[in-house]
Amino acid sequence: MSIVKINALTVPAEQRDILEKRFSSRAGSVENSDGFEWFELLRPIEGTEQYLVYTRWRDEASFQAWMEGPMKAAHQQGGGPGAGEGGERPKPAASGSTLWSFEVVQQAAPKG
Repeated sequence: MSIVKINALTVPAEQRDILEKRFSSRAGSVENSDGFEWFELLRPIEGTEQYLVYTRWRDEASFQAWMEGPMKAAHQQGGGPGAGEGGERPKPAASGSTLWSFEVVQQAAPKG
């Protein structure tokens, strides 16, 4: 069965637009990874500052390969949208994060 990784990002209200723009600018960067199945960025409506980054993978090895390859490279590169003077890495939009891991034990799809 698939695995789900949820990264709970604490994002102050004044950083929300920055976070969403950064994710938008990376659209397509995870979709071609081997073993990738699904992605969603969930914006909080009320009661929390936590955004949830939901990804679903064929297995743990696929997730780890992405973490050590494309994701690591994306987080280490300087420049790009939001970079400061001299191309240094932009300040993180989130003030904290926690990674949760789950196995999919049941699933359902809409009846069509």
